[in-house]
Amino acid sequence: MDTLRAMTIFVEIAEQGSLTAAARVLDCSLPAVVRTLAALETHLGVRLMNRTTRRIALTDEGRSYLESCRQVLSAVQDAEDALKEGASEPSGPIVLTAPVQFGQMYVAPAVTRFALRHPRVKLRVLLYDRVVNMLEEGIDVGVRIGALEDSGLIARPLGAIRRVVVASPHLIAERGEPRHPDALRGAPCVRFSGASSLAWSFPINGRSVTVPIASNLEFNHIAPAVDACAAGAGFGLFLCYQVRPQLEQGTLRVVLKDFEPPPRPVHIVYPHARLLPGRTRLLVDWLARELGKDSTAFAAEPA
Repeated sequence: MDTLRAMTIFVEIAEQGSLTAAARVLDCSLPAVVRTLAALETHLGVRLMNRTTRRIALTDEGRSYLESCRQVLSAVQDAEDALKEGASEPSGPIVLTAPVQFGQMYVAPAVTRFALRHPRVKLRVLLYDRVVNMLEEGIDVGVRIGALEDSGLIARPLGAIRRVVVASPHLIAERGEPRHPDALRGAPCVRFSGASSLAWSFPINGRSVTVPIASNLEFNHIAPAVDACAAGAGFGLFLCYQVRPQLEQGTLRVVLKDFEPPPRPVHIVYPHARLLPGRTRLLVDWLARELGKDSTAFAAEPA
């Protein structure tokens, strides 16, 4: 059995989510893909995937083997690249993920500049407002906001982002600027269902205090929630980069600065550095440098 070929097919099945899709991407027949997977499982003596007529799911052994396959195939690709003419130019695929709006504002422009400089690298950028399982979803590099829980990843800090309460100048003039979080009780607020929407937490006298929020307006996306706040519909709680354009334009103002919680850290995360392909290491270094330049912009409100 051609083990490297079998590994390649197995990885493609896992990433595509189906045998048929993997066969299409690999430009080979479906029976050949099925036979290769079966032969690989027989060779290893374990079931790698549970298969039904509708879906394929990795077994625990399959998830572990998938990561090993990716490492082996990356090492083979790096070895081949090192022997090819023009080996100084990186090549190969990289999949990267980041939060949607942060990715649009900061990560995507940095990745685009990288792509222009390194045209042989094939970059795929996935923007999600959720924490992805990098191993299961085939992600090489991630940008994350908030505390990190996955100890199996290497993290490089980029900075920290403030969480701020904002309101339109019109609403502040109408109701007066709040001096304490208790002033938000009963005040009109715009909620975002992706975060804690029924109560907001504030550090008061060394402890976290929650304030119940009254609202007749709730969104499941950030952009319309920000627009509603700028229109005067209520106070809003956001990460500062999410409202930076409105703060610069003067359509929103930050209030309750003395009661802001600790800033949320921002990291680049990736698998163990010893196993990192050269092209991925180059992208990580690029992002650390490029996003580091932007850290003062996304970490604080405009002066």
